[in-house]
Amino acid sequence: MQAQEVNFSPDGLVPCIVQDWSSGEVLTLAYMNADALALTQQTGEMHFFSRSRQELWHKGASSGNVQRLRALRYDCDADALLALVTPAGPACHTGEHTCFYRGEPWPAAPAAPAAPAQARSQAPFEVLPALERTIAARREADPQVSYTAALLAEPGRIGEKVQEEAEEVARAAREESDERVSNEAADVLYHLSVLLASRSLSLADAARVLDERRR
Repeated sequence: MQAQEVNFSPDGLVPCIVQDWSSGEVLTLAYMNADALALTQQTGEMHFFSRSRQELWHKGASSGNVQRLRALRYDCDADALLALVTPAGPACHTGEHTCFYRGEPWPAAPAAPAAPAQARSQAPFEVLPALERTIAARREADPQVSYTAALLAEPGRIGEKVQEEAEEVARAAREESDERVSNEAADVLYHLSVLLASRSLSLADAARVLDERRR
């Protein structure tokens, strides 16, 4: 992508949506000028232009939470960019994984009290990445308190649990309700995620294999 292919606004900027390469989660919305675009392409790490400070900035330069570029796309009008990145840490200065961590489901229920940010409803594609981050955080937990930590402390047990849960979902599919199948499938996905984490792998590694098989 060349700068001349991009329709910058009269002030020389173009909005850039930053999306997690593995999970699909939208991480932030920032702005680029031609220099930020060139630096991003030269270094392979995201650079932006700060409208408030009127200067270039390198995402993660001070925090270490750099965003490594995996793909850079532009829309049909060439006036907006989409950067797919591998983040080294939270995207938001608050420590949240994404800057878009506040809000509510729609349509909102007027009679219901506002839920705290950490308890917000998640879109289906957000659930498994959030689970993987929770599993990673549980590594340091007390195995006497955390079931996940207890599993991670006994690698051999995890495979047994995956096998057990797979047998249960197969039985539910033969004999039980759709709700039971959903519950047992959730148990499989949870234990499989723990198994992958115990090997320093993720669901994205399995997804990559599926993508290669599809070609």
